[in-house]
Amino acid sequence: MTASTVSLGAVLSQGDPGEEHPVLYLSRKLLPRETRYSTVEKEALAIKWALEKLRYYLLGQEFDLETDHRALTWIHSMKDHNSHLTRWYLDAYLKTFLTSAEQHFMLGLPVTYYVFTDLPDKVPNITLASQRNMKVIQVEKYNRWQDISMMRMKMISDAIESEIRHSFPYVFCFDVDQEFKGRFGSEALGDSVALLHAHYYKLPKHRFTYDRNPKSKAFMEDGDSYYHAAIFGGLWQNVKHLVDYCYLSIMEDKINDVEAKWHDESHLNKYYWIHKPSRLLSPEYCWDQSIGDKSDILVTRLVWAPKHYNTLRTG
Repeated sequence: MTASTVSLGAVLSQGDPGEEHPVLYLSRKLLPRETRYSTVEKEALAIKWALEKLRYYLLGQEFDLETDHRALTWIHSMKDHNSHLTRWYLDAYLKTFLTSAEQHFMLGLPVTYYVFTDLPDKVPNITLASQRNMKVIQVEKYNRWQDISMMRMKMISDAIESEIRHSFPYVFCFDVDQEFKGRFGSEALGDSVALLHAHYYKLPKHRFTYDRNPKSKAFMEDGDSYYHAAIFGGLWQNVKHLVDYCYLSIMEDKINDVEAKWHDESHLNKYYWIHKPSRLLSPEYCWDQSIGDKSDILVTRLVWAPKHYNTLRTG
């Protein structure tokens, strides 16, 4: 994908690396308002536009996305949100997450998706099945993604206290940059549900990336497993206990000018070390397709979406 001062362009190719053959060429002129976008925004727009135009070729396929514009890496370190880029982030991840959830997540059961965002008007419209609803909750805007990651614990706690506990017995919390690929149903329910991290479940304990700073509330000398904060859940009472514990620990660290190694995930691992989960999900429930050895993963139920952080992540 590429962009100029007046147009967008893209090429769909197939074949082995270094031997690709073009299948389709695309181009269009920029709209008058789009010509006023910054260079970075134009390049990001080219990616969004090309993926939308080629979606029927790409659906269900693994593919590489290439752009020739190095300036896009600037987004990785920018200090504030950009409304165009944030909307495209939601388009890229949230739409895929929700549409795939409608095909695989807790089918036949009533489900409400709670979407936390500082830009509620940018959330894409999704057609939901019967007994499926979505509620968008506007939250405070944070400049750093690390703060978003940590402060989501308070957001979840507040939502459980104000609404969820009156309507549902179970709560599951997901990172949105994931895609459902297979059944994720009632077999995953439990009083307290944790997920084994795909990158650590085979490693010896001394390689687990616990927080080793004794000044942090997340400090751990030892543990049993390394858990992934991309998914956790259970009965609402237990989820609230978990997120309250993590939030209070995070705030105490802030008072002491400490930040845990992996932010909320470090505190979550400390919690599960003290309060053992009643149900443990295998990495098939959140698999990273870049991992070469998947000999013991027979089914992938949820996969990490391609992390184009150099083009989409803010902070």
